[in-house]
Amino acid sequence: MMEEEIEINGNKYILESSIKKEQTMPKSMKGKEYCIIRTYSAGVFAGWIDRKAIGREHTIFNSRRIFHWEGAASLSQLANDGVSVPDECKFAQIVPKTDLKEVIEVIPITSKAQKSIVGVKIWQI
Repeated sequence: MMEEEIEINGNKYILESSIKKEQTMPKSMKGKEYCIIRTYSAGVFAGWIDRKAIGREHTIFNSRRIFHWEGAASLSQLANDGVSVPDECKFAQIVPKTDLKEVIEVIPITSKAQKSIVGVKIWQI
C-alpha cells in the first residue's frame, strides 16, 4: 500500500495523487479570486471564490477552514499580511469544494498573505 502522507521537518504533506478530484472542480481558477470568506455560522475560510457572484450563497474551491490564527490582529490584517506565527495557527486541510449558505464578508487576499496562509501546516488531532 502506497503512503498518502509524508512528513518532512515536522510538516505533513499529502500526495496530490491521493486527493480525490470532484467533477464539479473547476478546470482552472480563472475568474476567481483567493479571499478570506467569513460566514454567519460556519466560520472563516480562505479559498477561491467567484467575486462576481451575487447573494449570500457561494461555492468556494481549494479552501481551508481558518479555525484559529496567531500573528494577525484581525481578518483584514490576515488578508493583507498573512500570519507571523504560523506554528500557532490552526488551519484545516484543503477541501476541493465547499458550498456556503450564509456568506457575510469576503476580503481579497494579497499574494504575500496567500503564501503565508498556504504555508501553514495542516492542523489535525
